[in-house]
Amino acid sequence: MGAQLRLLRRRIKSVRSTAKITRAQELIASSRIVKAQARMAAAVPYEREITRAVTAVVSGTTSVSHPLTVEKERPAKAGVLIVTSDRGFAGGFNANLLREAEALAGLLREREVMPVPFVMGRKGIAWHSFRGRPIGASWSGFSDNPTYGHAKQIADTLIEAFKDENGIDEIHIVSTSFVSMLTQEVTVKRILPLEIEVSTEAPAGGPLPYFEFEPSADEVLDTLLPRYVESRIFNALLQSAASEHAARRRAMKSATDNANELIRVFTQQMNQARQAEITQEISEIVGGANALADAAAGKE
Repeated sequence: MGAQLRLLRRRIKSVRSTAKITRAQELIASSRIVKAQARMAAAVPYEREITRAVTAVVSGTTSVSHPLTVEKERPAKAGVLIVTSDRGFAGGFNANLLREAEALAGLLREREVMPVPFVMGRKGIAWHSFRGRPIGASWSGFSDNPTYGHAKQIADTLIEAFKDENGIDEIHIVSTSFVSMLTQEVTVKRILPLEIEVSTEAPAGGPLPYFEFEPSADEVLDTLLPRYVESRIFNALLQSAASEHAARRRAMKSATDNANELIRVFTQQMNQARQAEITQEISEIVGGANALADAAAGKE
């Protein structure tokens, strides 16, 4: 009985230490979400305006033949940017993302297009390395706090691979969008080649500006389109960072709650064992007293 009590005490101590760690991780993630949301909101106007500028340039010309807008008849390779996290303790954040990336890779193979993964985040890099899968390029160390410089670095690599004659013919992004503190959704977007859609509906934000190009629209797009790709990637990184913090906060809160429940159960078991031990000791004392009383009565 004493050994059982010592075991339960050790378990309670161990679980209580774990609960302190998960609680600290929960508080850290909660504090970082606010900053991540503020950065997301600050980046929205730039992405919106550069998208309007690209739309205005494309819609204001009779024909667009820029390399980043021309879709090949028979694409052979597709680059897939997979935005994972550098750290764990985030529940199913990375598992859901990688599962969706695998589904996209399957769809590309059905089209006879070979997917080429470009991976951001140590978790995604480790996942591909463990399975022996080649990676077009990888980046890590900034998943929870990305900057525009990181987005530009990724965009430059993808655009160079896209422009290469033997490189990739499409660029897709698999990332996590932040919906709310409780909801984060994995999204798949194709950013290159740029999809041009004809619509009769009024554009959001009012009429598009009219531009006169000198010397040509293609040269204007040479500057605008890389910035557009950078902004899309930067937005995906910011959304992913906020989602990572939210997923980690939720996972750590669940872990803390489970640890507290285990402490309650172990404490209850320890009290029951202690009560049983005390009851046994009392029974032994009463039995000994009765034996002494019987012996004394026999002597008389």
